[in-house]
Amino acid sequence: MKHITVVTPCFNEEENVEAVYSETRRIFSTISNVTYDHLFIDNASTDSTVSKLRDIAAIDPAVSIIINARNFGHIRSPMHGLLQAKGDAVILLVADLQDPPELMRSFVENWLAGAPIVIGVKPEAKEAAFFFALRRIYYRLVTRIANVKLIQNFTGFGLYDRKVIEILREINDPYPYFRGLICEIGFDVLQLPYVQPRRKRGISKNNFYTLYDIAMLGITSHSKVPLRLATIAGFVLSGISLCVSLVYLALKLLYWNKFLMGSAPMLIGLFFFSSVQLFFIGLLGEYVGAILTYAQKRPLVIERERINSGGQTTSRQCTEQSGL
Repeated sequence: MKHITVVTPCFNEEENVEAVYSETRRIFSTISNVTYDHLFIDNASTDSTVSKLRDIAAIDPAVSIIINARNFGHIRSPMHGLLQAKGDAVILLVADLQDPPELMRSFVENWLAGAPIVIGVKPEAKEAAFFFALRRIYYRLVTRIANVKLIQNFTGFGLYDRKVIEILREINDPYPYFRGLICEIGFDVLQLPYVQPRRKRGISKNNFYTLYDIAMLGITSHSKVPLRLATIAGFVLSGISLCVSLVYLALKLLYWNKFLMGSAPMLIGLFFFSSVQLFFIGLLGEYVGAILTYAQKRPLVIERERINSGGQTTSRQCTEQSGL
């Protein structure tokens, strides 16, 4: 039988870990030709998430847990979990249940039919229209400027064959943009659309900084267009400045006593060019920071503890064992 590992990253998800475990168990009990195990990687939660996971692992040997020494962020921790998975294929499923677990059944069916990567994409989401529009604009922008064809409305939810995981291991990126790496690999990707529901329990752990972080990571990891735009903008603005200065010189020579340049144009020009410089210096800093992170080659996470060694259970055992 083929074996699948479901990887669930979590941080302060005490209200959801039991539900996502039960849903995963229920779904795999209906798939007769595969076995599975469920790996939770906890990012140093400060609530009762870990204690609830311990209770689950105590009654189900198919559940294993990695507890990080500290919060290593929403980018590094899920990747570490994927690399620790033991299955012939790995499914990445977040703990908040906004990615529908039911779709895992279709993932497995298409994988058994030969697809190396099967992912879920969300062309629609039940969230505020303003934020969803911002996401769509970002996805379209990154897709246009990237040096590979990125997948729009893709967050990482999907199934990945063992050979894909091994390639990711060889890449050994210390701060990976996972969505882009899947496209970099070049394997055929089967996309299954779904409508993302609203979060039912708990609150999102994403904030402005985390969203900005992943947005900039997507740009700096897969595009040089912003750097080239900075160079082009420099040439264009220097040309405009030269033309404006020549016009002012001509007007002053023609109307020496009447034409007064004044301080307003100078101040406006000073603030404008300073703002442009700061913007592109910041953009350059993002690229330099990405290079520094890669050069340091720090581990994705430091583990504090592992619970269970990663057992496996058959579909029949899923229905026979007692669950939560």
